[in-house]
Amino acid sequence: MADTADLGFVRRINGMRGIFQALVYLGLGALGALGQAPWGLWPLTILSLALIFALFRQTAGPRQAALLGGIAGLGYFMLALSWIIEPFLVDVARHGWMAPFALVGLSAFLASYWALAFTAARAAGGGALALIVCFTLAAWLRGYLFTGFPWAQVGHAWIDTPMLQWASFIGSLGLTATLMAAAAGLWHLVSGQRIAGGVTLSSVAVLYLTGPVVNVPAHTASVERPMIRLIQPNAAQHEKWDPAMMPVFFNRQLEFSAAGPSRPDLIVWPETSVPVLLQNADAAFGSMSDAAGGVPVIAGLQRLDGPRIYNSLVTLGAGGELAALYDKHHLVPFGEFVPFGDFMARFGIAGIAAQNGNGFSAGPRGQIIDLGDLGKALPLICYESVFARDLRAAPERADFILLITNDAWFGKVSGPYQHLAQARLRSVEQGLPMVRVANTGVSAMIDANGLITHHLPLGQAGWVDAPLPLPHPPTFYARIGDLPILAVLVLVLAGVTLVRRAGRRTT
Repeated sequence: MADTADLGFVRRINGMRGIFQALVYLGLGALGALGQAPWGLWPLTILSLALIFALFRQTAGPRQAALLGGIAGLGYFMLALSWIIEPFLVDVARHGWMAPFALVGLSAFLASYWALAFTAARAAGGGALALIVCFTLAAWLRGYLFTGFPWAQVGHAWIDTPMLQWASFIGSLGLTATLMAAAAGLWHLVSGQRIAGGVTLSSVAVLYLTGPVVNVPAHTASVERPMIRLIQPNAAQHEKWDPAMMPVFFNRQLEFSAAGPSRPDLIVWPETSVPVLLQNADAAFGSMSDAAGGVPVIAGLQRLDGPRIYNSLVTLGAGGELAALYDKHHLVPFGEFVPFGDFMARFGIAGIAAQNGNGFSAGPRGQIIDLGDLGKALPLICYESVFARDLRAAPERADFILLITNDAWFGKVSGPYQHLAQARLRSVEQGLPMVRVANTGVSAMIDANGLITHHLPLGQAGWVDAPLPLPHPPTFYARIGDLPILAVLVLVLAGVTLVRRAGRRTT
């Protein structure tokens, strides 16, 4: 169905030869990626999707819609995930040749979700509601299928805006739906459908303006809060496992733990910051306890259990004894493990982050660490913080989220900042503060509104003492999750489909 006002650029693009048309699709997708951190140009994401929606409205059928969605998605993910080449450059001689294939291959795979959404929306009539619903449902699928990879959802463009606070009700999927609605509303307004466009954009504007008041804590009493020390050694990935540099970084963390005129209540080191296996760590734990001066320490290291190796987090008591252990359960495909690893190992293929064997093993899902007077912590290691469902899998509500990570794998341009942005989103969804400690940065204390209260910049070694913010009461999203938004999306899609079928019968 044609729009009431067909802008000239749509006709010009549709009249282009295949390769030039594809380049325009790629460019529009890449434009949309500029809403992601560190750029944060969310108006360009809305503009990009509005232009893509204009082209989608003129597609002749599902096949052409899939082509548009797939190519635009490829452009979007190739820019948004450009940091994905960084892990392959740590050991260039061994992995460097894989970098372009990894970027293009992963981007093409994720773009297939866009293609699927555009195909389904075209089959459902090609209207704004159909595309918003199908696109958001595809984003949900992307977070689950093949272990999931929900990184760089278009809704993440809202994270640095007041819209972030609505995640306490609607989560990241709701943010994606509202951004898609803003794009469709902009197109409707420009194309002459002023009532539809005006109502949609006004609704999104109301959500934007009311964002600061929807996630206000029920209690604001001023009480003395525990002091947490964040330790950031800044160990470059190509030096991290160098035998000559490992003691340098370890001793740096000991120095930071002992520093300062006063003692914090807890000291946190980043992921794999202890350069020995758990079985051989008694001497290291003793040194850490001495440096901490009787303060509990949380740190990351690796451990062996028979033939299995785990990426783990340990809590050391005041005397250096092992008080708690957590094993990472959501592993990075082709990074920490390779699907069908035993078979693939015959061809010399293993996870690029694996130090032993054919990759890491997964620990049990959903754990809480009781830190006594400090409260209960929900532990996460690196990649796990991008999955909202992993936080909701905890057996009980924590007092704060504890994330240790090694973002040195992500380079220095966009990856670490996107990972940090998603951490802020998790805090808002759950209404919980987060202690985020990263090897190379950005280490940060994040409050339950997603605000960074203290931080250590990317690429700097140092430490900072930060008071642990108060948690909010359980948010609507923390209690219910994605079920309400998914139910609404399915009902809307069913309604759109039924209306379209009814229209066919009357013609």
